[in-house]
Amino acid sequence: MTGNSFFDEQKEQSLIKARIVEKYFWVWAKVIISTIKSSRKPIPNPRIAYIDLFAGAGRYKDGSKSTPVKVLETAISDPDMQKMLVSIFNDADVANVNSLQQAIDAIPGIENLNYSPQILNHEVGEKIVKTFQERRLIPTLFFVDPWGYKGLSLQLINSVVKNWGCDCIFFFNYNRINMGLGNDAVREHMSALFGKIRAEQVRERLRELSPQERELTVVEAICESLQEMGGQYVLPFRFRHELGNRTSHHLIFVSKHVKGYEIMKEIMAKESSDQIQGVASFEYNPASLQQPFLFELTRPLDELEFMLLEKFSGKTMRMKEIYDLHHVGRPYISKNYKTALINLEIKGEITVCSPIGKKRRKGTFADNLIVTFPVKQ
Repeated sequence: MTGNSFFDEQKEQSLIKARIVEKYFWVWAKVIISTIKSSRKPIPNPRIAYIDLFAGAGRYKDGSKSTPVKVLETAISDPDMQKMLVSIFNDADVANVNSLQQAIDAIPGIENLNYSPQILNHEVGEKIVKTFQERRLIPTLFFVDPWGYKGLSLQLINSVVKNWGCDCIFFFNYNRINMGLGNDAVREHMSALFGKIRAEQVRERLRELSPQERELTVVEAICESLQEMGGQYVLPFRFRHELGNRTSHHLIFVSKHVKGYEIMKEIMAKESSDQIQGVASFEYNPASLQQPFLFELTRPLDELEFMLLEKFSGKTMRMKEIYDLHHVGRPYISKNYKTALINLEIKGEITVCSPIGKKRRKGTFADNLIVTFPVKQ
């Protein structure tokens, strides 16, 4: 991490990054713990885990708290998390490890955690990947925040998200990966991130693209690789440079369960810098049909109304069913669907009724409302 000015002080980008991770950890942990508690088959010694293999120092140089400290403070605030959380932090830099240990030791109530945080000092590579691959992991939130790209690989991410309740959030420096794709000296690292065949395809495609098109192509390729690997639900979030004229980093969420995807989408939507018609920007670049994955994540609310009429022509279904069948791969959250359906109802383009015995509150659109779409002419 030495020399990484992004982490010298907690600028707005790093604050948002930490907040997204902290918020998701809280909701993810509550959902997993609730599921474990309600299981018909009791689980002996139930545990959840938070793993950060590029943890960095415990505080930024300006003294503000880093992500590991915030996650542990969140866990300390909840009795169930205190009992069940196993936390593992790693960094290859000895100075960072020592700083992180001091910061963790100073957290009020750290002694209340049933499992003391483990702090390791290892290079991230094939050995760690193999360890994860050979084990069946307890539900784990995996955060990967490397300086550059060394150690970041599809195999590393898949080694964790393969098991139930395991999600991954990784943060990467786009500019370093963009430069790495054109550098034969780091070809092996690029193949580990994209897959060997896709890395070659991306290099070929980048040769004649503009800087903006290059970024979209790189992020699209990473998302496609993750989905092919089995991470069915992938959600990217872009961070601009503080001057606002170029991209700084990208944060990408990977999960095999739609519930995690829904939770993270709500969080990212609220942390977006702006909205168009109430639809969050997710700080994405303007995309085109050349990047279908990203394009679906940049369409406004007017377009949602049109898509619903096209997709569900002639069908009658509940609002929740509409949302479940349509939202994956698109930027819309539940609130957006309700707004779009209200707009369509006002314009007389759909009919809406309440279930038998239920009364609808004026100006609302409950999950159980029944929507009938006209047959497309």
